[in-house]
Order: sequence, then C-alpha cells, then structure tokens
Amino acid sequence: MAQSHLNVQQDVVLKMEHEIAQGRVGFATNPASRLVEQYERIAREQMCELPFYHAGMPILAECDLYEGQWLGVVLTPWMLSVVVLPGPDQCWPDRSGERLALQLPCGNLTFMVGELPEIGQLLSCSLMSPLDSHLSRKEGAALVGSVHKMLLSLPVQQDGAGTVDLGRRRLFGASTR
Repeated sequence: MAQSHLNVQQDVVLKMEHEIAQGRVGFATNPASRLVEQYERIAREQMCELPFYHAGMPILAECDLYEGQWLGVVLTPWMLSVVVLPGPDQCWPDRSGERLALQLPCGNLTFMVGELPEIGQLLSCSLMSPLDSHLSRKEGAALVGSVHKMLLSLPVQQDGAGTVDLGRRRLFGASTR
C-alpha cells in the first residue's frame, strides 16, 4: 500500500516537472519584469532591423492579478498588447494557436494563445501594431498606464441600460404620452 502511494506521488511530481518544463505552470509573483526581459531579447535578436520598429520606444509591462490570472499590458517598439498569463497555482492546458474570447470589466476581448520561449504560454490581444511612429516615449508609458487602468474599469453604460430620460416633462414629474 505504501509503495503504491509513493508511486502516485512520484507520478504527480513527474507530471508537475513536465508542466514546469513546458512553461504551463502559473506565476507565483508578478511576471511583468520577466515579460520585459523576454521582449528585450526578442527586440535585440529579431525585431530591431524591421522597418516598423520604433527605436525610441521603451519596453514596458504592467500586470495585476485578476480572478487568479495575471492580466496586463505590454508595450514594445512594435506593438501594444493586453496579455493574460497563468496565476499562482494555475496550470493551463496547451492551446497554442487558439483564439479565446474573455469578458473583462471593460468589455469583451479576443485573445490569441501564444508562447514565448522563457515565459511559456500566454494570451495576447493586440491593441496597436505597428505603433504610431509619432508616439513619444512619454506617451507610450502613459498609454500603458491608461490601458492597464481601463482593463479593470467597469463600463459607464452597457447595452442601453441605465439611460436617463432628460426630457423636461420627465424632469418635472409629468408623464409623457
């Protein structure tokens, strides 16, 4: 009995090691700095010679935990994207190449499932690609902060709900016919 229990534990450990090796286990801490490092390497090795590369733009990332997943914004010299990464104790199945629609407080967004070599699997929704060539570093940084804040903001009005009748009759309590 003890031997079979030990075998089960070993199988669980081996499966977890495999998942870790595949990059599918979630991030216990904020992955923003790891995203920046990964995209800096991609910029140096693959993107910097492309004509739409905005050399003056920094690589920035902001992430927060939202419903157990890391939700964030990434700015690079070639794109601005919303990203979702697995949170602590999360283990995502391999879904490379799929599209997923997620409902966030700000509205619905469609994400592509992708993978980065040192990050593993992530969801990405492009907001701007390529970047506007006139966008300054300061504007880019402000854009990251604004988009990050917007992601978790509730919409002011949704599907006509909450409309206000500002007609004079309604304002003074008279009914409209």
